[in-house]
Amino acid sequence: MAEKVLMKGNEAIGEAAVLAGCRYYFGYPITPQSELPAYLSKRLPEVDGVFVQAESEVAAINMVYGAGSAGARVMTSSSSPGISLKQEGISYIAGAEIPCMLVNVVRGGPGLGNIAPAQSDYWQATRGGGHGDYRTLVLAPNSVQEMADMTVAGFEFADRFRNPVLLLSDGVLGQMMEPVTLPDPVDYDVNSKKWALGYNGKEKSERNLCSSIFLDVDELEEHNWHLYQKYQVMTDLFSTGEYKDFAVEEHLCDDAEIILVGYGIISRILKTVVEKCRKRGIKAGLVRPKVLWPYPAQVFERLAKTANQFLVVEMSCGQMVEDVKLSVNGKKPVYFFGRTGGTIPSDFEILNEVDKLVRPD
Repeated sequence: MAEKVLMKGNEAIGEAAVLAGCRYYFGYPITPQSELPAYLSKRLPEVDGVFVQAESEVAAINMVYGAGSAGARVMTSSSSPGISLKQEGISYIAGAEIPCMLVNVVRGGPGLGNIAPAQSDYWQATRGGGHGDYRTLVLAPNSVQEMADMTVAGFEFADRFRNPVLLLSDGVLGQMMEPVTLPDPVDYDVNSKKWALGYNGKEKSERNLCSSIFLDVDELEEHNWHLYQKYQVMTDLFSTGEYKDFAVEEHLCDDAEIILVGYGIISRILKTVVEKCRKRGIKAGLVRPKVLWPYPAQVFERLAKTANQFLVVEMSCGQMVEDVKLSVNGKKPVYFFGRTGGTIPSDFEILNEVDKLVRPD
């Protein structure tokens, strides 16, 4: 049995990336994710990798575009305002179908906000964030172990779908320390991607091109429908296909009358709330989306047949609640409770909200 190592969340992402075959990192420091580039600045040279602290977030994401185009496994990370600056480049990368890993350790916003944890970047993450018709696969860990495991999985997903993958963390998960079992190293071949600029198995007359420029309107429309079909395949695989168990966690939902919904650090608090509800005779359950896009709508469609109501809890003014409402499709009421600006709701506050819903008088 592999030994567990006590690691900070941000550092676990960095080590997992190295073990996944990532040899290129481009980024810029911003709290609360700076431990990740700091870790990789030391670790990547030890494995003949390249770490570059770019002059800006805009420069960093375009360096990711370049390295990814050459077939490398590459990553960048930032926190909320820095991810906003990268959006144009992420759109270019998605349009050119370049695999890469993106990490957002979310902090309070909008604007400069503060360095406290938040979940207020959900819309940005799940709706693309930049311009044009594109999507990023969004993973939402709730522990240091999952931060490591999902980083490795993210690189695999990125390569399989030729698409950016975003790991959506927050200031709590990034800074907390927990025991983690590190994944086994991946034997990654940088020359395995026949579409990449760096692929040397092509004929001399062949020319690979990684671009999102389609000046002819018919060609661009054809490309957009090609991307759309790819996103549909991704949706099917994460809803009913081979990744459906990876996409969502259900806890005590079989007989639940009220379903609590939350992702990331909130889901850990909600599990405690569910246990307290059960002790008080309230049949509560928990749905934790682990993949935020494609969203696990099929789970809510099924549970809407048996549960009486849903309570979505977020560290925002209410963003994921829209996806839950769309998934339930009006069959059962969906309520929301949130704290914002970097405030973490307590189990007592959430339990009080549950009481209001199940025992209104």
